[in-house]
Amino acid sequence: MSWFLLVVIGLAAGTVGSLMGLGGGIIVVPALLSLNGVLSILNDVTPQVAAGTSLLIMIFTGISSTVAYAKQKTIDFKSGAIFSIGIIPGAICGVIINRTVNTDDFLLYFGIFMLVVAFTFFVRKYLKPMKLRPKGFKRTVMDPSGNEFTYGYQPVFAIVLSFFVGIISSLFGVGGGALMVPIMIILFGFPAHFAVATSMFVILVSAFIGSISHMAAGHVNWLYALALVPGAWFGGQLGAAINCRISSDRLIFILRIFMVIIAIRLIIQGLNG
Repeated sequence: MSWFLLVVIGLAAGTVGSLMGLGGGIIVVPALLSLNGVLSILNDVTPQVAAGTSLLIMIFTGISSTVAYAKQKTIDFKSGAIFSIGIIPGAICGVIINRTVNTDDFLLYFGIFMLVVAFTFFVRKYLKPMKLRPKGFKRTVMDPSGNEFTYGYQPVFAIVLSFFVGIISSLFGVGGGALMVPIMIILFGFPAHFAVATSMFVILVSAFIGSISHMAAGHVNWLYALALVPGAWFGGQLGAAINCRISSDRLIFILRIFMVIIAIRLIIQGLNG
């Protein structure tokens, strides 16, 4: 029964992660740490193991989602490649920092991080995308609902931001989508569907680099991974299918409510020890 629950967690993580472009780490990491001591198979799970195993799972969620979103033609591969330039070294640095964090502090910091990200979605209507300079990257696209969007950014600035996203990705085991999606939507003006799809492509890169670093440090539990991967794979496909059937505004509404709930739960758990 315990192993079946891990399969369900993987499915939930893959679905939510793919639907919202978050990668699924915000489900896997809190679940593994919250069930530590509740399920005998999860005894003594550390933040390091939770983060490392989560990133490994997100490789499969990322592949599954990227294939699905590529068919929908909502991935901006050029932007994904630019963001990855900063993500890769950041992911390696995040693993190094992760080694120094204990469980309660990890949950508290993770919860605060999620709350800050959720807040940005509540005030996004009052924020305007950054103005482009002549040498900036600019693109005009049409989302699945037929609405036209123009977005863009300065590549150097995007790479610097991506570096810090990479650090958070490996530090918390979330793949970076929880921060990359708001950055793309709020700062760069991406339509929500393109932000989510492109985020999953970037998460694939960051999860691959981050998980290798965690493997080298011995932070991956392979038995947990084997149970989580099947659900994560099918969840990635399911999330992408749901994504193309809902509007951008509704997608953002679901995203911010979900983040607030998870953030409050993590902060309370971290404070209570």
